[in-house]
Amino acid sequence: MELDYIAIDLETTGLDAKRDKIIEVGAIRVQEGMETARYHSLINPHRKLESRVQELTGIRDEMVEAAPDIGDIIAGIVDFCEGLPLLGHHVIFDYGFLKRAAVNHGIAFEKSGIDTLKLCRRLMPEGESKSLAAACAFFKIERKGAHRALEDAEDAHRLYQALMRRFLDRKEIFAAEPMIYKVKKEQPASKKQKEDLRYLLKYHKIDVPVEIDYLSRNEASRLKDQIISQYGRF
Repeated sequence: MELDYIAIDLETTGLDAKRDKIIEVGAIRVQEGMETARYHSLINPHRKLESRVQELTGIRDEMVEAAPDIGDIIAGIVDFCEGLPLLGHHVIFDYGFLKRAAVNHGIAFEKSGIDTLKLCRRLMPEGESKSLAAACAFFKIERKGAHRALEDAEDAHRLYQALMRRFLDRKEIFAAEPMIYKVKKEQPASKKQKEDLRYLLKYHKIDVPVEIDYLSRNEASRLKDQIISQYGRF
């Protein structure tokens, strides 16, 4: 059984690591089953948060406006996770966002993972929901919060500990496994792309909920295509 790990959770603007952004990270270092350190930060996604994201997480635009860019803290996150596997509920989701951010800033981030969702699918009755909230309720774990990164990381940690205590005879299923997530470094939008976008926006008198200077080349290209498809060129 893994007794040393980083329990981690993210809040994001959506579910697609290629298109969406991290807005909050929470992590707990656990050694010999005991919490030894915490890491938490809001992150500026450089775009307006959709109402559904604000309603789900309670995170508002004004809360992330002064928060650091992911590029300013990704090295610190990687350092905090150094040497230990990641633990989370569907942990590959969080790993995908973090690895993409790390690669985009020239940082290697290869990790093993412990997935409490996979464990719940193996250990809970078939008809029970396996969401983090449902799993915590099933195993009588009182939650301190929901849909906030640090609280969800703590809940995943407590859920894992409860599973280990109850299923001591199945030690082999609690081992960390290598996580495979392939990603290429994204290139920032070119000067011409940003100029073209700003001209289109000015010409059509429209606002977009993103900061142009923080777009990648692919994001700028998609946004330009969307504008042209909806409004035409000139």
